[in-house]
Amino acid sequence: MKGTVHERGSLLIKDKKIYQIDQELDVGLSEVSEMIDATDCWVMPGLIDAHCHIGITEEKKGFEGDDCNETKDPITPYIRGLDAINPMDSAFHNAISAGITSMMVGPGSSNVVGGQFAFIKADGRCIDDMVVMEPAAMKTGFGENPKSNYNELKMIPTTRMTVAAMLREELYRAKEYLAEIEKAGKRGDEYKAEFKKECWLPVLRKEIPIKAHVHRADDILTAIRIAKEFDLDMTLDHCTEGHLIAKEIKASGFPAIIGPTLASRNKIEIQNMDFKTPGILHKNGVKVAICTDHPVSRIQYLPICAGLAAKEGLGIDEGLKAITINPAEICRVSNRVGSLEVGKDADIAIFDGNPMEVFTKTLFTIINGEVIYRAEEHRISNAKRENSLK
Repeated sequence: MKGTVHERGSLLIKDKKIYQIDQELDVGLSEVSEMIDATDCWVMPGLIDAHCHIGITEEKKGFEGDDCNETKDPITPYIRGLDAINPMDSAFHNAISAGITSMMVGPGSSNVVGGQFAFIKADGRCIDDMVVMEPAAMKTGFGENPKSNYNELKMIPTTRMTVAAMLREELYRAKEYLAEIEKAGKRGDEYKAEFKKECWLPVLRKEIPIKAHVHRADDILTAIRIAKEFDLDMTLDHCTEGHLIAKEIKASGFPAIIGPTLASRNKIEIQNMDFKTPGILHKNGVKVAICTDHPVSRIQYLPICAGLAAKEGLGIDEGLKAITINPAEICRVSNRVGSLEVGKDADIAIFDGNPMEVFTKTLFTIINGEVIYRAEEHRISNAKRENSLK
């Protein structure tokens, strides 16, 4: 992998952060409260899922636990995914036991504008304490999902033209609102905030990107076209037919979040879904992350999805980057997570091999410097070690 790879070394955690990484630590054993022997293991940054609905579409809960889509109004930018994420969803444990320490979570794609995503840690009981960045992105939906949903309701949009037109209208009005605010600021006047428009300000100011649900090549190009018209940042989520227009995506400058490829081709627009897509995009210079879109593919299979992409052309190094530093950079949280660097959050996963291989076991998952998951055999070995030291 690019960057520093230590064949042998030690890592010290202090105050929830990575404090030191070196061959030998300049600290005595008496000063260390807990020590993990990771000899012959893979010590990695915690894995990241760049697009999922964990805690919003809860497992085993049916309608009661499904808050993914508000399907009666196609324009809902003011909805905050944060208000629907249930940390008690059992899928969080599955994520942690797979070495996944953080994820981007938000509304689904039934609406033209679905609402705001949050980037969160995988462990906690109070969602507010789990937040790394919120809002982190604004969800927009293109193609089959909004068309199908509103066709059933006998409402617009029922065509791709109307999906695009409704998004343009909403963005146009949001820009007008921003212009009014800026004029008021220059005059020193107060302005009356509009709840349904304030949510667009970080998007228009390029503080967060639009998170575009796009599968088909023509929908990808429409999303790019609109983002360029309004001078917005964007991530191309799913990007199923991205391999068909790789050069155009590279020219756009937008990154791609690929997935859920470990799922059935149950819709017409994903008939060309393939694990080769990430490799083709990467070779054309596009920054790529892998996602599960949980619960479409279960979140614990994130490293396996990266492994299958690696086998189909992405390669081992880029496969690992696609679930660590790349999603961190794409989601704009690389100052805190995504790599093992001094000063970053102590989010660490320890495996007995390459996590992209199916037989690999997660031995430890550490979030904010705390061991959240520990494999049973290591509970035993640690207990023996501690007893032997008494």
